[in-house]
Amino acid sequence: MSSAREPPAPIVAPPDEAFELDREILLALRTPEDLADPVGPDWLQHAATDFTSLGGHAVLITLILAIAGFLLIDGHRRSAALVLASSLGATGVSAGLKILFGRPRPDIVDHLVGVSTPSFPSGHALLSAAIYLTLGALLAREFPQAALRRYFMGTAIALTMLIGCSRVYLGVHWPSDVLAGWCIGAAWAWLCWKVAGQRT
Repeated sequence: MSSAREPPAPIVAPPDEAFELDREILLALRTPEDLADPVGPDWLQHAATDFTSLGGHAVLITLILAIAGFLLIDGHRRSAALVLASSLGATGVSAGLKILFGRPRPDIVDHLVGVSTPSFPSGHALLSAAIYLTLGALLAREFPQAALRRYFMGTAIALTMLIGCSRVYLGVHWPSDVLAGWCIGAAWAWLCWKVAGQRT
Protein backbone atom coordinates (compact mmCIF):
# COMPACT_ATOMS: atom_id res chain seq x y z
CA MET A 1 0.00 0.00 0.00
CA SER A 2 1.48 3.31 -1.05
CA SER A 3 1.96 5.92 1.66
CA ALA A 4 1.76 8.79 -0.80
CA ARG A 5 -1.09 11.12 -0.09
CA GLU A 6 -3.79 11.39 -2.68
CA PRO A 7 -4.29 14.86 -4.18
CA PRO A 8 -7.28 16.71 -2.75
CA ALA A 9 -10.52 16.44 -4.65
CA PRO A 10 -11.23 19.47 -6.82
CA ILE A 11 -13.66 21.95 -5.40
CA VAL A 12 -16.83 21.99 -7.43
CA ALA A 13 -17.80 25.58 -8.15
CA PRO A 14 -21.39 26.45 -7.26
CA PRO A 15 -23.81 27.40 -10.02
CA ASP A 16 -23.25 30.86 -11.44
CA GLU A 17 -26.20 32.34 -9.57
CA ALA A 18 -24.49 35.68 -9.03
CA PHE A 19 -25.02 36.68 -12.66
CA GLU A 20 -28.50 35.26 -13.11
CA LEU A 21 -30.07 38.68 -12.56
CA ASP A 22 -27.71 40.10 -15.19
CA ARG A 23 -28.99 37.58 -17.71
CA GLU A 24 -32.63 38.13 -16.82
CA ILE A 25 -32.35 41.90 -17.26
CA LEU A 26 -30.62 41.61 -20.63
CA LEU A 27 -33.18 39.11 -21.90
CA ALA A 28 -36.06 41.24 -20.62
CA LEU A 29 -34.82 44.08 -22.83
CA ARG A 30 -35.05 41.96 -26.01
CA THR A 31 -37.94 40.55 -28.02
CA PRO A 32 -38.16 36.84 -27.07
CA GLU A 33 -38.62 35.77 -30.70
CA ASP A 34 -35.57 37.77 -31.87
CA LEU A 35 -32.80 38.57 -29.39
CA ALA A 36 -31.30 41.02 -31.88
CA ASP A 37 -34.40 43.20 -31.56
CA PRO A 38 -34.59 45.42 -28.44
CA VAL A 39 -37.95 46.07 -26.86
CA GLY A 40 -39.60 49.40 -27.53
CA PRO A 41 -40.03 51.63 -30.59
CA ASP A 42 -37.24 52.27 -33.09
CA TRP A 43 -36.59 55.76 -31.76
CA LEU A 44 -35.63 54.30 -28.37
CA GLN A 45 -32.72 52.40 -29.89
CA HIS A 46 -31.58 55.53 -31.71
CA ALA A 47 -31.86 57.51 -28.47
CA ALA A 48 -29.84 54.88 -26.60
CA THR A 49 -27.13 55.09 -29.25
CA ASP A 50 -27.06 58.87 -28.90
CA PHE A 51 -26.89 58.72 -25.11
CA THR A 52 -24.14 56.10 -25.14
CA SER A 53 -21.99 58.35 -27.35
CA LEU A 54 -22.02 60.97 -24.57
CA GLY A 55 -19.90 58.58 -22.51
CA GLY A 56 -17.51 57.73 -25.34
CA HIS A 57 -13.88 58.79 -25.42
CA ALA A 58 -14.23 61.18 -28.37
CA VAL A 59 -17.03 63.20 -26.75
CA LEU A 60 -15.47 63.19 -23.28
CA ILE A 61 -12.00 64.17 -24.50
CA THR A 62 -13.47 67.03 -26.53
CA LEU A 63 -15.55 68.18 -23.57
CA ILE A 64 -12.70 67.97 -21.07
CA LEU A 65 -10.23 69.84 -23.29
CA ALA A 66 -12.78 72.58 -24.02
CA ILE A 67 -13.66 73.05 -20.34
CA ALA A 68 -10.06 72.84 -19.12
CA GLY A 69 -9.03 75.39 -21.74
CA PHE A 70 -11.79 77.75 -20.63
CA LEU A 71 -10.83 77.38 -16.97
CA LEU A 72 -7.15 78.06 -17.72
CA ILE A 73 -7.93 81.16 -19.78
CA ASP A 74 -10.24 82.40 -17.02
CA GLY A 75 -7.50 81.92 -14.42
CA HIS A 76 -9.02 78.92 -12.61
CA ARG A 77 -5.94 76.72 -12.70
CA ARG A 78 -6.92 74.56 -9.74
CA SER A 79 -10.33 73.81 -11.23
CA ALA A 80 -8.70 72.96 -14.57
CA ALA A 81 -6.28 70.63 -12.78
CA LEU A 82 -9.19 68.98 -10.97
CA VAL A 83 -11.06 68.33 -14.22
CA LEU A 84 -7.96 66.91 -15.91
CA ALA A 85 -6.96 64.78 -12.92
CA SER A 86 -10.47 63.39 -12.53
CA SER A 87 -10.74 62.42 -16.20
CA LEU A 88 -7.21 61.08 -16.69
CA GLY A 89 -7.25 59.17 -13.43
CA ALA A 90 -10.66 57.65 -14.15
CA THR A 91 -9.43 56.55 -17.57
CA GLY A 92 -6.46 54.80 -15.99
CA VAL A 93 -8.61 53.14 -13.31
CA SER A 94 -11.07 51.89 -15.93
CA ALA A 95 -8.37 50.48 -18.19
CA GLY A 96 -6.55 48.81 -15.30
CA LEU A 97 -9.66 47.15 -13.92
CA LYS A 98 -10.68 45.88 -17.34
CA ILE A 99 -7.28 44.22 -17.73
CA LEU A 100 -7.40 42.86 -14.18
CA PHE A 101 -10.84 41.26 -14.44
CA GLY A 102 -10.98 40.48 -18.16
CA ARG A 103 -14.70 39.73 -18.02
CA PRO A 104 -16.18 38.81 -21.42
CA ARG A 105 -18.92 40.91 -22.93
CA PRO A 106 -22.49 39.55 -22.84
CA ASP A 107 -22.95 36.77 -25.36
CA ILE A 108 -26.65 36.03 -24.90
CA VAL A 109 -27.92 39.01 -26.95
CA ASP A 110 -26.61 40.79 -30.02
CA HIS A 111 -24.45 43.88 -29.53
CA LEU A 112 -26.10 46.89 -31.12
CA VAL A 113 -22.90 48.99 -31.10
CA GLY A 114 -19.28 47.99 -31.60
CA VAL A 115 -17.07 47.09 -28.62
CA SER A 116 -13.49 45.85 -28.35
CA THR A 117 -12.48 45.85 -24.65
CA PRO A 118 -13.37 43.61 -21.69
CA SER A 119 -16.72 44.16 -20.02
CA PHE A 120 -16.00 44.88 -16.34
CA PRO A 121 -16.37 47.61 -15.30
CA SER A 122 -18.30 49.66 -17.83
CA GLY A 123 -15.91 52.36 -19.00
CA HIS A 124 -18.79 54.51 -20.20
CA ALA A 125 -20.46 54.34 -16.78
CA LEU A 126 -17.23 54.89 -14.85
CA LEU A 127 -15.95 57.78 -16.95
CA SER A 128 -19.30 59.54 -17.20
CA ALA A 129 -19.78 59.29 -13.43
CA ALA A 130 -16.29 60.62 -12.72
CA ILE A 131 -16.38 63.43 -15.27
CA TYR A 132 -19.98 64.62 -15.26
CA LEU A 133 -20.23 64.51 -11.46
CA THR A 134 -16.99 66.49 -11.19
CA LEU A 135 -18.32 69.10 -13.63
CA GLY A 136 -21.66 69.21 -11.82
CA ALA A 137 -19.88 69.79 -8.51
CA LEU A 138 -17.77 72.57 -10.03
CA LEU A 139 -20.86 74.35 -11.32
CA ALA A 140 -22.64 73.86 -8.00
CA ARG A 141 -19.72 75.51 -6.23
CA GLU A 142 -19.86 78.56 -8.49
CA PHE A 143 -23.60 79.11 -7.98
CA PRO A 144 -24.55 79.13 -4.30
CA GLN A 145 -28.33 79.09 -4.85
CA ALA A 146 -29.70 75.82 -3.48
CA ALA A 147 -32.03 75.30 -6.44
CA LEU A 148 -29.19 75.70 -8.93
CA ARG A 149 -26.92 73.38 -6.96
CA ARG A 150 -29.60 70.69 -7.00
CA TYR A 151 -30.19 71.30 -10.70
CA PHE A 152 -26.52 70.92 -11.66
CA MET A 153 -25.97 67.79 -9.58
CA GLY A 154 -29.31 66.30 -10.61
CA THR A 155 -28.50 66.85 -14.27
CA ALA A 156 -25.07 65.26 -13.85
CA ILE A 157 -26.57 62.23 -12.09
CA ALA A 158 -29.37 61.83 -14.64
CA LEU A 159 -26.93 62.03 -17.55
CA THR A 160 -24.63 59.48 -15.93
CA MET A 161 -27.54 57.08 -15.38
CA LEU A 162 -28.84 57.46 -18.94
CA ILE A 163 -25.41 56.66 -20.35
CA GLY A 164 -25.02 53.58 -18.16
CA CYS A 165 -28.51 52.28 -18.87
CA SER A 166 -27.95 52.72 -22.60
CA ARG A 167 -25.01 50.30 -22.42
CA VAL A 168 -27.25 47.58 -21.01
CA TYR A 169 -30.07 48.32 -23.45
CA LEU A 170 -27.64 48.05 -26.36
CA GLY A 171 -26.47 44.67 -25.07
CA VAL A 172 -22.78 45.51 -24.67
CA HIS A 173 -22.62 45.32 -20.85
CA TRP A 174 -23.97 43.22 -18.04
CA PRO A 175 -25.96 45.37 -15.57
CA SER A 176 -23.39 44.62 -12.86
CA ASP A 177 -20.69 46.12 -15.10
CA VAL A 178 -22.61 49.39 -15.20
CA LEU A 179 -23.40 49.39 -11.49
CA ALA A 180 -19.72 48.88 -10.68
CA GLY A 181 -18.75 51.63 -13.12
CA TRP A 182 -21.15 54.08 -11.48
CA CYS A 183 -19.86 53.29 -7.99
CA ILE A 184 -16.18 53.44 -8.91
CA GLY A 185 -16.58 56.59 -11.00
CA ALA A 186 -18.54 58.39 -8.29
CA ALA A 187 -15.98 57.35 -5.66
CA TRP A 188 -13.14 58.60 -7.86
CA ALA A 189 -14.88 61.96 -8.42
CA TRP A 190 -15.43 62.29 -4.67
CA LEU A 191 -11.79 61.45 -3.93
CA CYS A 192 -10.49 63.99 -6.46
CA TRP A 193 -12.85 66.62 -5.04
CA LYS A 194 -11.70 65.97 -1.46
CA VAL A 195 -8.01 66.12 -2.40
CA ALA A 196 -8.56 69.34 -4.36
CA GLY A 197 -10.47 70.83 -1.41
CA GLN A 198 -7.62 70.10 0.97
CA ARG A 199 -5.16 71.94 -1.28
CA THR A 200 -7.19 75.12 -1.58
